[in-house]
Amino acid sequence: MKLVDEAEIQVIAGNGGNGCIGFRREKFIPLGGPDGGDGGDGGSVWLVADENLNTLVDFRHQKVFRAQRGENGMGQQRYGKAGDDIVIRVPVGTAITNVGTDELIGDLTEHGHRLLVAKGGKGGLGNMHFKSSINRSPRRATSGEEGEQRELMLELKLLADVGLLGFPNAGKSTLIRAVSAATPKVADYPFTTLYPNLGVVSVEPGRSFVIADIPGLIEGAAEGAGLGALFLRHIQRTRLLLHLVEIEPLDGGDAVDQVRAIERELARFDADLMRKPRWLLLNKADLLPAEDARAHAERIVAALDWQQPWFVISGLAHEGTRAVMLQVQAFLDQLNQAEAEARDAADGA
Repeated sequence: MKLVDEAEIQVIAGNGGNGCIGFRREKFIPLGGPDGGDGGDGGSVWLVADENLNTLVDFRHQKVFRAQRGENGMGQQRYGKAGDDIVIRVPVGTAITNVGTDELIGDLTEHGHRLLVAKGGKGGLGNMHFKSSINRSPRRATSGEEGEQRELMLELKLLADVGLLGFPNAGKSTLIRAVSAATPKVADYPFTTLYPNLGVVSVEPGRSFVIADIPGLIEGAAEGAGLGALFLRHIQRTRLLLHLVEIEPLDGGDAVDQVRAIERELARFDADLMRKPRWLLLNKADLLPAEDARAHAERIVAALDWQQPWFVISGLAHEGTRAVMLQVQAFLDQLNQAEAEARDAADGA
């Protein structure tokens, strides 16, 4: 199924019920006084993260969600029934933005997280609340408040530990096939990846991480060129980027120029992406003799003045891929340990 990344919906909370104007009318009880009850509160609209969902496609068919109105108050001090809430289930990793104000309302990153997106109106007061020493028979009640209404943009960002970057045909799909059980489409033409693929890399029992194969980027992606601009947002959540480049581009291009071009697109889209850990994977080394591949890789690294880890691999031949994944797992383990220690320190403070 093609991943739907964005959906715009309208949420309408229920109005509160109106308060009642009523008077007690019973035999042998003259001047019974006011007994109009309050209206019920309107239902609210909630979003809940559900790990069993992985697409926003359902919101193509239903775009308006309306909670129930509260019932009006009644005589004999009877309160109106509150309207039922609406719970809308969305995939884990969904960010919610108010279209009218462009304000980020929330980010549902864990299963079961709930977010109130439209609060129901409060019920009106019945006339029993307005009785006083100078007004024994008030004919006053208040109307229920209107429920909130909002236009929301839902934006799904994949939750992956590692994101693969690179030009079309850099070998990202081949690599994710080599290191995980994912089976993305592989072919000898550009843009075979039309939507992100997730794969789980298991280095050993109990130690694994999620890797995302992002559609290939081209120059101008941050401004909407090609397919990658639609999915640059997915790598914003990743903890490590693996930047794939052909060690000797088959189209006659220059590997250094291709790396720089991707870096420019990252900086244009989100400057924080350039501060993420990013490792360089020089792919398709099987097309060159081993000594030539290593020497060629060293020249590329020197020209880039690359300061982060780099590797020479072949996704097709599975050369060097296992070693890279082991180092990725070790890196993520260190991050997890540091985060756990920070949490413990904060709890103990």
